[in-house]
Amino acid sequence: MSITLTQKAADHIDRYLKKRGTGIGLRLGVRNTGCSGMAYKIEYVDQAQPDDILVESMGVKVFIDPQSLSYLDGTQLDYSREGLNEGFKFANPNEKGTCGCGESFTV
Repeated sequence: MSITLTQKAADHIDRYLKKRGTGIGLRLGVRNTGCSGMAYKIEYVDQAQPDDILVESMGVKVFIDPQSLSYLDGTQLDYSREGLNEGFKFANPNEKGTCGCGESFTV
């Protein structure tokens, strides 16, 4: 099982947690939604859940709910700024396709 962060993603998460003044890491998951069926969900974590799976990458704690693990295995999370747009980018080898708007994916 592997979830990795790029240095840019790790730096962004670290800066945000420091600015926020609280938090121990980032939670990644998937939910059923959108025209392709699934979408990523990201939230900052103040307290771990009992069933969370913990992965550390680039010094950042990443918490994953067990139901999402099989969809996220092998994913690399990046953070990029392109003009006025900025945000997290997922490189997920499990994706078989994405919708036209890029908000959801299929496995």
